[in-house]
Amino acid sequence: MIVEAIPSDAELLTKIALASKAFWKYTQEQLDGWIDELTITSGYLSKTSAFVYKVNGTIVGFYIIDMLNTTTISLEFLFVLPEFIGKGVGHQLINHAIENARTKKGFVLKTLSDPNAESFYVKYGFKIISLQESSIPGRFLPEMEL
Repeated sequence: MIVEAIPSDAELLTKIALASKAFWKYTQEQLDGWIDELTITSGYLSKTSAFVYKVNGTIVGFYIIDMLNTTTISLEFLFVLPEFIGKGVGHQLINHAIENARTKKGFVLKTLSDPNAESFYVKYGFKIISLQESSIPGRFLPEMEL
């Protein structure tokens, strides 16, 4: 079940983001370097559009979108707990995010993807429009849009 996130979900969503990122075998040093980027605050949830996926009342995944301007929406986060990766949760979340974005006028949905998630987004019609250097020297992130 997908429902709107509430500000008090922030700490749990941060834990899910960190656990999901760790699934991809990054070093602890890399994960520690991303803590600020992956920390979600209640204030941030209050000013964005965030949705959670619940299984038996427990949040196991989420996404957050933010309006960049009148025509562009940014998919800021989409993370699933490792034990639910490959079980359709991400599929349902991305489809919900796309439909949510389509309700906005003249939308372009953009995301800065982790390289491990690039093929996931391509499957849903996203195209790479540029590469951006990450906080790790020599590592580039695909900027994608739908």
